Amino acid sequence: MTTEQPFAAAAAPAPSAFLPEHWQDEVGKNLASGENVLSSIEVDLDARLRFTKGLIVVTGRGLRARAPGEADWREWRYRPGLALVHHDHAGVGHLELFDGQGRLAAWRFTLGQNLQAIRLADQFREQLESHLTGRPVHVPEQQVCPSCKAPLAPDQDECPICTKVIHTPPSTWTLFRLWRFAHPYRGQLLLGFILMLLSTAAHMIPPYLTMPLMDNVLIPYQNGMRIDPMLVVLYMAGLLGSAVLAWLLGWWKTYVLALVSERMGADLRSATYEHLLKLSLEFFGGKRTGDLMSRIGSGSDRICVFLSLHLLDFASDVLMIIMTGIILCSINPWLAVITLVPLPFIAWMIHVVRDRLRTGFEKIDRVWGEVTNVLADTIPGIRVVKAFAQEKREANRFREANKHNLAVNDKLNKVWSLFSPTVSFLTELGLLVVWCYGIWQVSTGEITVGVLTAFIAYSSRFYGRLDSMSRIVSVTQKSASAAKRIFDILDHVSSVPEPVNPVELDRIEGRIELREVGFRYGNRAVNRSISLTIKPGEFVGLVGHSGSGKSTLVNLICRFYDVSEGAILLDGVDIRAFAVSDYRRHIGLVLQEPFLFFGTIAENIAYGRPGARRDEIIAAARAAHAHEFILRLPQGYDSMVGERGQGLSGGERQRISIARALLIDPRILIMDEATSSVDSETEKEIQKALDNLVQGRTTIAIAHRLSTLHRADRLVVLDRGVVVEQGSHDELMARGGAYFRLYEAQARNVDTDMDDGD
Repeated sequence: MTTEQPFAAAAAPAPSAFLPEHWQDEVGKNLASGENVLSSIEVDLDARLRFTKGLIVVTGRGLRARAPGEADWREWRYRPGLALVHHDHAGVGHLELFDGQGRLAAWRFTLGQNLQAIRLADQFREQLESHLTGRPVHVPEQQVCPSCKAPLAPDQDECPICTKVIHTPPSTWTLFRLWRFAHPYRGQLLLGFILMLLSTAAHMIPPYLTMPLMDNVLIPYQNGMRIDPMLVVLYMAGLLGSAVLAWLLGWWKTYVLALVSERMGADLRSATYEHLLKLSLEFFGGKRTGDLMSRIGSGSDRICVFLSLHLLDFASDVLMIIMTGIILCSINPWLAVITLVPLPFIAWMIHVVRDRLRTGFEKIDRVWGEVTNVLADTIPGIRVVKAFAQEKREANRFREANKHNLAVNDKLNKVWSLFSPTVSFLTELGLLVVWCYGIWQVSTGEITVGVLTAFIAYSSRFYGRLDSMSRIVSVTQKSASAAKRIFDILDHVSSVPEPVNPVELDRIEGRIELREVGFRYGNRAVNRSISLTIKPGEFVGLVGHSGSGKSTLVNLICRFYDVSEGAILLDGVDIRAFAVSDYRRHIGLVLQEPFLFFGTIAENIAYGRPGARRDEIIAAARAAHAHEFILRLPQGYDSMVGERGQGLSGGERQRISIARALLIDPRILIMDEATSSVDSETEKEIQKALDNLVQGRTTIAIAHRLSTLHRADRLVVLDRGVVVEQGSHDELMARGGAYFRLYEAQARNVDTDMDDGD
């Protein structure tokens, strides 16, 4: 049997659900009789990593492929020794076909196809095993999505089409979830409700007093009768007293509920921010800073305004409408029924408009997040913007985001601008109907002018409150949208969970053990089957090409992420058994790009130990070789550091970060490219500080310059996410393996740079 065979022409079978539609004609007309596609992947990179399309399919007979950029198909039938290997590295996926003599073919693809590549490799292995053993492959019944009826792969739980388009709009019921923040203030809320009830009742008194004022004073006087001064004083005193009482109760009610709403808003912001700090780095990797700031800032502020003003007005309106309806019915039931005629039409309009407003306001929130994202990107990076003279570009980017925000608002305003005047028109129409029917009843003697006057006053208040209630639809939907975006944060569960019963961690030795550790970022395998033991006090250096998984391994040890497979142990205990904060308290981290907060030099050094004494801060700075340059600053240790360390050089920022790590006296020290971004002289100063830092500590260091790791007890070489070599510098150089090649390549680059300088 030959290794490669051309396609045999035959009648095309029915297209497979696992084959892209635009390939079905080409593949189907070349399949053998009775042969079906069981799995496929559309590869999109050629051998030189240029974008172009190709296809690999697994059938019942073997593997068939048309490589990107080629016109001919190739076929490999199942036989002993055949193997399809899948792996990915540095953002590129690989499928390689081997037999006993070597590699037969290789294909590359972007990682968007990685999941399908895994499925294809699994299907190939199953079919190969079935062909060699004679055992049939269990083929599960074809599943389809219940919503869009698209075919699902056997191991798919969710439809990839529907999950892209499903979006849960904000619901008004989301606002009821705010009760968890209102519960501590239930006493004040009850007081506020009672005051609201009394205040609304006080507002009901003046129109009721107009009936006897009209019938017993004004109309008799118009008919020639004498006015009773005491009666007038009595009515005026009643009107004044009710106005003063309504004012006092309204002030007290507004003050109490405003205090409660502000405290609820503050609790909501604090709870959201605290929950945000507990989430893993994986969450922040998919979020924009401006969007999160917008949610916590303007979103919580919008909810606070809603609770303190609009919800209060809405509750007052409801009470006013109920009380007004009761009074109207008690005065004249038929006239009350006429008053309520426009109510069903207004309710119908509110129902129709509500859904459009709800989805519209959430879109406005998301678009506003785009505007704040531009600000969050540009302001911290203003030095880069100015260095590359990109002010005009950033201004255009902000203008485009602002224009998009304006367009979305204009679209929603078209709906709202029609709704609000229509409700006002219906309320005016309702008053006109009351006037007409009331005048007719006065003319027939069924009611007096005083009754009609009171009715008009109550009806005006009734329709005024109804109009106000219709307007609250807008602010309610805005608040519901803001609440949903905040609860999206509060409902997110960290991928680095706290243990239910954490193991106490008081004192540690510093022994770190990695057992078959693997980690996947989405579909991409970053580390695979890493087993490594680091003794207490040992200095281990991690080396390898960019993208080999060094920083990811450090992130796993710090538990910024949790392993996908295997376990990491500290002194024989899985680190997932420790409380996250207790575990990290024993780790000192020195990063390639040190981050300093706005504040004094002393505050930045003492960030890990806010209560540290000044002499302890100075001792840490001395050990980090930072004391001398700090004393040269205008205010020494009290000198202010600009945002992100503006005003200090890279080496100075790095030495402050080393002092920060020294001050907490960690048992485990991790350094990630701590000297890669500084010059040689500064590197020597930092290296002296690092020598002090690593004394007596379990140390893991990543360094771009291999020469900085000569003092390491052991070097661990990673390649494509796996450990390929271990040993001291001399041992690895003697082997002439991966480390030797890395070191030689770096040495050649250094020599080339020196020659260029000459």
